[in-house]
Formats: sequence, structure tokens, C-alpha cells
Amino acid sequence: MAARAERPPTQLAALTPPDAVGGATTMPVPPPPPYFPPGPERDREWLKLAPSAQINDPALLRTVVDYPTKEKPGTVIVATAEKRLYLVMADGKAMRYPVSVGKEGASWSGTANVDRKLEWPDWNPPKEMLERKPDLPHRLEGGPLNPIGARALYLAQNGKDTLYRIHGTNEPEKIGQSVSSGCIRMLNEDAMDLYNRVPIGTKVVVL
Repeated sequence: MAARAERPPTQLAALTPPDAVGGATTMPVPPPPPYFPPGPERDREWLKLAPSAQINDPALLRTVVDYPTKEKPGTVIVATAEKRLYLVMADGKAMRYPVSVGKEGASWSGTANVDRKLEWPDWNPPKEMLERKPDLPHRLEGGPLNPIGARALYLAQNGKDTLYRIHGTNEPEKIGQSVSSGCIRMLNEDAMDLYNRVPIGTKVVVL
């Protein structure tokens, strides 16, 4: 079994946009994480290495709320203006999660379905993002410092990839803000919880 690694003190800076880190012109790529086979042990150890933020606002805690809707139980609803994600449950209830959403001009709305689900996925910035930010790596191995975080749900419309995801984050301190390039970011623990609750094919409505 791999030895436990110490949390690097500069892990947040490793993936901060270059204009925020001493004027650097390229994004530093973090070292590969310690190897663990997929499973609970990897989740446990990599979460220890992932950036964390203390959540003091009760409104940012995952919780069951009253949520009357015409959508069927099992549907995921992203309320962009609220910066909340709802997983519709029976009897007028829903599991509510705090999220970060797209910056102005980068958000997306519509109806899609969960096409794929991955644990600790690699990050492959799309061509459009690389054109805007040529300093980004073309691929970043999955792990605790990866911007996609611990889990990702890939959204498709009529079988075509929308390029939008619901995923974890390496910037938990920004949950509840409009900061992403369009994807829906969740706390890693919340992304893992949602991942376990929704199957492939789940309807996703982004308002």
C-alpha cells in the first residue's frame, strides 16, 4: 500500500489562474497523487489531500428541504440564480446542495441527461477554453488537486456532449459564487453524495 503523503502547503496556488500567482505565465502542474486502487481507501486518502474550506453558513450545507415541483423524483434541477442544486425526492421534498455556477456570459441553461459518471476524472480542457487560456495544460491527471474534483457527471443532449459537467472542485471556498466557465461545481463530498444517488440517464434541468 502506498505511503500516506503529507498535504502540500501550496496546493491551492498550484491551480490558481496565473494572473493571481505572482504574474506567472503558465499554470504549474501538481505532482501525481499517491496511488491507491479505486475504492473507499482512495476516496478517504485523496480527500485528505484535497483543498478544504470550513463551511460556517448553514445555507451552504447539504440538506433536505420542501421543494414542490412538477419534475419527477430523481430529477436534478440546477437553480442558477440561487446557486443551488436540487435532487427531487418524493412527497414534495428535495436534497439541496450548494454549488458554484458559470460566470456572466459563461453559464448554460436547458435540459440534458447524465451521459457518463466518473470518479476522480482527468481534466481535459475543451478547445474553446484552451483558446481563451493557452497557459492551461491540455490534460491533468485525476486526483485531489484536479479542478474536476472527486466526481463528475457528464451532461448530454440527444446523445451529444454539451461540454458541461456537474463536478467537484479544488476551490471549495468559492462554492456559492458565479466563478466557473459554465460547469456546475460542488463540494467534493456533495459531488460524491449526488454521484451515488443518480444513475446514468438522469434528467438534469438547468434554470
